[in-house]
Amino acid sequence: MSHRSYEVIKGFFEQEVGAGYGQGKVLPARFGLIDPSDDRWKTFKQEIDQLNTSSPVGTQYKVFFVGRHGEGFHNVAEAKYGTQKNGDGNLIWGPDPELTMLGQEQAKAAHNAWKQERKFDIPLPGKLYCSPLTRAIHTNKITFDSIIPKSQRTMIIENLRETYGVHTCDRRRTRTYIEQTFPDFDIEEELVEEDELWDSQVRETHDEIDVRMRGVLDMIFDNDQEQFISFTAHGGIVSAVLRVVNHKQYILPTGGVLSMVVKSSIS
Repeated sequence: MSHRSYEVIKGFFEQEVGAGYGQGKVLPARFGLIDPSDDRWKTFKQEIDQLNTSSPVGTQYKVFFVGRHGEGFHNVAEAKYGTQKNGDGNLIWGPDPELTMLGQEQAKAAHNAWKQERKFDIPLPGKLYCSPLTRAIHTNKITFDSIIPKSQRTMIIENLRETYGVHTCDRRRTRTYIEQTFPDFDIEEELVEEDELWDSQVRETHDEIDVRMRGVLDMIFDNDQEQFISFTAHGGIVSAVLRVVNHKQYILPTGGVLSMVVKSSIS
């Protein structure tokens, strides 16, 4: 049975130097692209095209823009109370909290960063994926509003959700709720009506979320012809992507976007 291996290709983005770089920096200039020239994205795209054209059979390169949702009410609450409660009478943060005002502003900042880099021909994601949790869907909607054509719908997939179990903020709503609240989004067939994964007693481990993340990458490299891919997800997913592709850990704040070039090889 063939097996895919993943590795990050270094030399394109500042974030690759790891957690020491830009700690707390939500959106590095140019999404972290090292080249500051006006032709930067044109040059970058040519380099990615070249990598794919010259790669042996079974090897592919894709560029991932991994966005973390803007601040949610649970982020505020966790700082105040920890992760167990659902609300304090003033704030409701579980299950599946909404974005705060700051969270909405952070998503707008990501939108403006895309707008800015469009002036320099940044390649737009040919495929967009999103977590089924409300805070991520709202972030995706605000970030890509008028950047991506309406006809290009983001696909919501179960496996991009936050680490699940115990914390009520990571319990998702029903498929029906998502369909009715976000009619502009596509939802994968596999996403069932009720959240059958969340368990009040058991928290998903790093190894388990890494298996989930590897499955998402396998699906994308198996099925997507697109070279530029967007995820809108969560801190736990960001950490999992970095582990699976062997990228140095990097703390991405809420509303942040992390860019990377990933090589996939089939052995």
